[in-house]
Amino acid sequence: MAISGVSLTASSRANLIALQNTSDLLGITQERLSTGKKVNSAIDNASSFFKSQSFLQRASDLNDLKDGLSTSLQTVRAASNAIDGITKIVQQLQGLANSALQTTDTTARSTLATQYNTLRDQLDALVNDATFNGVNLLKSTGSLVVKFNETNTSTLTISGVDLSASGLSVGAAASAFAADSNVNAAISELSTALTTLRTNASTFGTNATLIQTRADFTKALANVLQAASDSLVLADTNEEGANLQALQARSQLGITALSISGQQQSAILRLF
Repeated sequence: MAISGVSLTASSRANLIALQNTSDLLGITQERLSTGKKVNSAIDNASSFFKSQSFLQRASDLNDLKDGLSTSLQTVRAASNAIDGITKIVQQLQGLANSALQTTDTTARSTLATQYNTLRDQLDALVNDATFNGVNLLKSTGSLVVKFNETNTSTLTISGVDLSASGLSVGAAASAFAADSNVNAAISELSTALTTLRTNASTFGTNATLIQTRADFTKALANVLQAASDSLVLADTNEEGANLQALQARSQLGITALSISGQQQSAILRLF
């Protein structure tokens, strides 16, 4: 841009420069108030800007990871709830077996054996229905890999267990419970099955607690990263508001000073 050919007095030029500087500062302050940030780009403060972006990116990765942890937790809880249901079925089977042991009527025992086998089939049906998000941890073919960090260097692998009737070694009612030995064998199988179920329930419960702990940690860490990012770029709106008032007053004074300088030049011209 060509320099203007208009000559200004030293005082007028000084007042003009001061007014231009004040205008620039007003623009910066107004931008900070409108965006809420004191660092809006790398031009404002490269170090703070890129550090803030780094914190934000990791916080975003952790928030994505948190969603995965939530899904994994629900998968494990679904398995735990299914184990509770299987446990109730096994206890009902125990009730039928004990009822058979308390009677010598072969017809009654046969009826109880039929009910026993039907209920045993329901145990398998419950296991088959225990799928969540495509994963069934109550089958030996099921498996879940839980990722604890954004680089996948910290994980937990939960292997499925076979909790079907055959997996629990719970057989059908032998010989329609005709002999006490048949009933006692079933009762023994059911007792062992309950022990297995309780062990697996404890394992899944421990895994669920671990996943919940890591999910809470991930959420807290993401919040810390967000706060760290904000501390680098957010403006103090109270301070910027005070600055705006001061700069507006300075701008008015600058305009007044520039006007006075112009009036002085006009007074000199009136001498001729």
